[in-house]
Amino acid sequence: MKRHVLAATLGMALGTALVTPTWAQVPGPLSPVGLWKSIDDDSGQEKSLVRITEAGGVVSGRIERLLDPSVKPGAVCEKCSDERKGQPVVGLQILRNLRQDAGEPGIWTGGEVLDPANGKTYRTRLKPVDGGRKLELRGYIGPFYRTQTWLRVE
Repeated sequence: MKRHVLAATLGMALGTALVTPTWAQVPGPLSPVGLWKSIDDDSGQEKSLVRITEAGGVVSGRIERLLDPSVKPGAVCEKCSDERKGQPVVGLQILRNLRQDAGEPGIWTGGEVLDPANGKTYRTRLKPVDGGRKLELRGYIGPFYRTQTWLRVE
């Protein structure tokens, strides 16, 4: 009897150890981690592909590819006012310092988003919707906000 209990306990512990690393590395459908197509909320035009990553519980995102034909290849962030000024738009970190909201599971807050077109940063909130196929990105200045809906690419 003791052998069966020990074997069952050991089996569960080993099974958990084998499954946990895989689970911890693969983002769930309600995670913002992945590749997203940004869509302009005014024009509906595809703007870029943004890679969102997570490290140590902090989410950030970089422009991986430009889709807007009006932006010249090799464009730099001329209007940025911080260390990103003059940096190439492709590779530019536009999302910073977002953490999962303890009070609202499935929402990431506390960080900022940069609009490279005007160089302004906005407080931001990320919320995966539609089973994780879309991402609502809301940027705030004071009580005012704008929301873009991005589409998951991968």
